[in-house]
Order: sequence, then structure tokens, then C-alpha cells
Amino acid sequence: MYLRTTKRKKRDGSVVEYFQLAHNERHPETKKPIAQIIHNFGRTDELDREELIRLCRSIARVCGVQVVDPLDEKDMNVGFPRDLKLIATRELGTVLVIEALWERLGIGKIIREICKRKGLAAPYERALYAMTANRLCEPSSKLGVWERWMAKAYLPSCEDVKLEHLYAAMDHLYEHAAEIEKHVFFQTANLFNLAVDLIFYDTTTAEFSIDEEDETRRYGRSKSGTWSPQVVVALAVTREGFPVRCWVLPGNTTDVTTIARVKADLRDWELGRVMFVADAGMNSAENREELARACGKYLLATRMASVKEIRGEVLSRSGRYTTIRDNLQAREVIIGDGERRRRYLVCHNPKEAHRQLEHRAAAIEYLEKELERRRDHRATAQWAIELLASKRYGRYLTITKGNKVRIDYGKVRECAKYDGKWVLETNDDTISLEDAACGYKGLMVIERCFRSLKSTQIKLTPIFHWTSQRTEAHVRICVLALLIERVAEHACGTSWAQIRDTLETLQATECVL
Repeated sequence: MYLRTTKRKKRDGSVVEYFQLAHNERHPETKKPIAQIIHNFGRTDELDREELIRLCRSIARVCGVQVVDPLDEKDMNVGFPRDLKLIATRELGTVLVIEALWERLGIGKIIREICKRKGLAAPYERALYAMTANRLCEPSSKLGVWERWMAKAYLPSCEDVKLEHLYAAMDHLYEHAAEIEKHVFFQTANLFNLAVDLIFYDTTTAEFSIDEEDETRRYGRSKSGTWSPQVVVALAVTREGFPVRCWVLPGNTTDVTTIARVKADLRDWELGRVMFVADAGMNSAENREELARACGKYLLATRMASVKEIRGEVLSRSGRYTTIRDNLQAREVIIGDGERRRRYLVCHNPKEAHRQLEHRAAAIEYLEKELERRRDHRATAQWAIELLASKRYGRYLTITKGNKVRIDYGKVRECAKYDGKWVLETNDDTISLEDAACGYKGLMVIERCFRSLKSTQIKLTPIFHWTSQRTEAHVRICVLALLIERVAEHACGTSWAQIRDTLETLQATECVL
């Protein structure tokens, strides 16, 4: 039951507002809630305010609560000083939860220990906490954190933090990043009893709003296709999406050249038996050899169309698929014998195959209509330059010796071979078809992590820092924020956006007598 407000527009254009007492009932057929009017109070501008207050107090008396009228001096004298003056209202709920997780994950503890060991009295730990909390509340520049955001949030422990402390704390984080990352990860693993048997790894790019290069800020082609100064951010996460470690690499670094450093850094952590899962961009002979050293295990996607062995032997071999789920099938293909034996897993998604088939049929139908309109010998390569350059249409077209554009139906049939399929390569003979297929599909968790990092939620980009160490520190602050976000989502079973909306209703109000 609730008080409902309705509005009606009169002929003269004025709007009249009404109060109604209503409750919702579910329609027996549509099952949708329908408002049922219990009582009409009438027009809001004609209501007697005192009568409504008496009704409220009558209901409150039955419920055992008190109704206070702010316009009644008698009520204001009951528990509320007459000379009470409100100063400001600050955000409390979100920063309170972030600080609790900051301490629970051991982030604050390890930073304070390092500061004590180095004899540093400056509030670097509080400065890093403030910058991390800002990424999860209202992402802004470091200057914006100090000038605007810290005044909006209730942060009594950060009152001594100055602007210079924020930048110095970033340098401190850069210097001790490896120690902090290792301590925080194992604290998180112990806290949640994580089974670190799969490490998902991928890279993304982070662009700058400046044009100059330095040792890490290099021109390169970003994941979005633009050409700009950037750095490459590599991230390793668990199957739950908890960050294990991050790396900041020069912007012109190719994906396949990052594995050696990542493997060496993770080897120092002595994680035990871990399978390395990565996308096709990491799959090269050198990387497979590097990952296989010391009995290392890997599960890598492959490029189907550009690798002759996969295109000619793996996909062409007949075999029965094993149904793992409604939309996931898999079969095993072994190539070679002995030490040169290679194990491939061909996965198939029937729903995705049907979608790709319909998508290609629509593209061919469009091309046929366009070429039919140009059948009077005007379908030249110059006319079709946009179609030839299109990722959707260009793959199905060919240019004849007479400089005419035609549909290559051989290419159409070739593309159909890959519908709904992807091929995995592994050196682990013990992993089952189901575990391998589902393990690779878990790689989507790292894509979600990158979306959180680069969206307005944490807002990793654009980066405005000039020095490489400040750039790396900025990335690591964002990854700390990502860790706190994923832990909160894991505990609550809902998104951080919904968690934050709920927490924002809890605020701290400053007042004086």
C-alpha cells in the first residue's frame, strides 16, 4: 500500500495533481502488477495539511513510531535542537566499504609496513587509498581527487593528505609494486580459498591525450583501431576474475612477445601447477616453447584460417562431437606422434554457427543486389572500393582480370567451414574435453575486467601523466580498484554499479549547534 500521485492536464493547459491511496494487485492473466485505488484524497492544492498529518500520526501510533512535523515548533523541540545548523552532507557508505576491503585484503597493511621499514612519515598509504577509492566512486584526475572529491566524501583519516603526497605516493607504489602485488594476491587467495589452477592472460591498450613519446608511451595501433601514443596493459586473473598481476609495457609491444616476461615474473611466485590460458594473439612457436619449459601447461586458441595445419588437417578430419552443453560441443584431434605429437580440441557452438550463417546470407544477398544494379559493366574495382575495404563484404569479393568485381563463391564456402568453431591447442594430455572447452570460455572473465577498467566505472583511460613511472602507478591504482570491485561483486552476487547505488544512500551529515 502506498500514496500515489497522479497528474491531469486541463483544457487551459494547467496541470492538476491528485493524491490517491493505492495498492498493487497482480493481473490473473498477464501477471503484471495493476494499481488498485483504495481512496482518493483529492487535489493536492485543496487538501487540508493538518488532516493528512493527523492520519500519519494515527498510523504511526499503531506502528509504534513517531511522526515529526518540521513546521511545528512543538515537534522540533522533541529531540531536535531548535538552533541545529546543517553544514554539509558527505558520501559515507561507499568509502566505508572500500576502506573495509582495503584492510581486509591486506593492501593498507603492506603499504604501511613498507613505509615504516623505509622510515617514511608521510601519509602515503592514506593517499593511495584515497586515489583507489576515487576510481570506484567518481573517477577524476589526481588534482581533482585533492581539490574536489575528497571534500565530497567522509574521509577523516585523509585530512593530512596534501596534493604532493598523492604524487609521491604514486612513486612509492611504482618502486614497491612487485612486493605489494604478491602480498595482496596471496592474502586474497587465502581469504577466499582460491584454487589457482588456471591463469587467464590477455592484453589491452591504454591511450594518452598527449602526442609525445617516452620509454613506455609509444605510437601503436590500439585495440579500438586508432593510431595514437599508448601503453600496453597486460593482466593475469584467476577464474573468479581476481587480478593476479599486471604489467605495463611499451605501446608498440606485440602480444606474442610478452609471454617470456610474464612467465618469469609468475615463476617467482611459486604458484604450483598452473595452466596458462590465452587467446590466439599469444599463440606462437616461441611462446609455446617458453610456456612448456619446466613442465608448464598451456591452453591456447589458434588462428584457424591462417595456419595451414589447422586449416588443412585439423578441421578437415571427420569425427563425432561430444555434447558438453546445449550450445557447446567438442572433439579431439591428434596430429603427429611421439615428442612432436600435438593435441588440438575443436569446439563448436551450434547457435553461433546458425547466427553466422544468417549473417553471411544477408551479406551475400546485399552484394548480389548491388552487383545486379551494376551488371551493365560498371561494377569496377573503383566503384566497389568501399565494399572491398569492408570487413563484412570484402572477404566475399574478388577482382577479375578485366577489373570487374565479382562474388567469389569459393570464398563463401570456405568461410562456412569456420561457422561457430574455434580450435584450442594444449600440451596437457590429462585435461578433459569439457574442462578444456569450459576453461577457455572462462577467458571471457578477463574481457569483463578490461571493460570495467576502461569504462566510466574505473576509467583507466585517457591517461594524462607524463612520466612512465607515474603512468605505471596510475594503472596499478586502477587494478587495485578492480580487485576491490571484483571482491565486492563476488561477495554480493551483483554488479558494482548496483552495490554503489545502494551504498550511496548512506551519508554522513556535519552539523553544529
